[in-house]
Amino acid sequence: MTNVQVRLRAVEKVFPGGVEAVAAMDLDLAPGRVTALLGPTGCGKSTLLRLIGGVETPTAGSIEIDPLPQIGFCFQEPRLLPWRNVRRNVALPLELARASRETCRREADRRLEMVGLGDAAEFLPAALSGGMRMRAAVARAFIADPTLLLLDEPFAALDEVTRLRLDEEVAALVRKRSITVLLVTHSIAEAVFLADEVVVLSPRPARILDRFEIPFGERNAALRGHEEFAALQSRIYNVLLAGMEATS
Repeated sequence: MTNVQVRLRAVEKVFPGGVEAVAAMDLDLAPGRVTALLGPTGCGKSTLLRLIGGVETPTAGSIEIDPLPQIGFCFQEPRLLPWRNVRRNVALPLELARASRETCRREADRRLEMVGLGDAAEFLPAALSGGMRMRAAVARAFIADPTLLLLDEPFAALDEVTRLRLDEEVAALVRKRSITVLLVTHSIAEAVFLADEVVVLSPRPARILDRFEIPFGERNAALRGHEEFAALQSRIYNVLLAGMEATS
């Protein structure tokens, strides 16, 4: 797999009505690594993710992605179609790309096994728990073998235990495949656990307040109990708090 590099240079985004979401942003996403964006509600994190994903267009500046990526999205809600079973929900990106029925079925089943839902392929989404629906959404994001994965607070609505488990599974999946990942989250602990680098943003319009290299290798449940894990959370919290107080 070819690692994808993303470069933002002087990127700005102003919405109709003059709402400035992003201000002159320079940001690099290192190839094959996970970058997490942290910041207060409404600061422009999701806007940055949508700009990189091509859903929004910058008002000024440039976004370079090299090489041209296969993009996988995972949103805050699973966004599963209620009338399609889990297998057909996961296979939807391949269906839209006009892959054969056999390919869709084979690849969907492979991704469902990857997230521990191999026995739920025939279920409708209504029969799944919230955590299982998010697993299906993760499987769908991976079905096209993304080289750039965009995660917009995908586990925010889940209970804490399910969220921690899915964090561990996603951490293992993206590192095994060396995918370039951008994660938007409000959780400092989730950012430190999943990311190789945490970028702390100011209140709107988004500016970079600080960047933190995360020194941990393998991510597992035991990591959360390490003293250095707690210390990094504290340092990041202090930067966030100072940035919010400076604009209050």
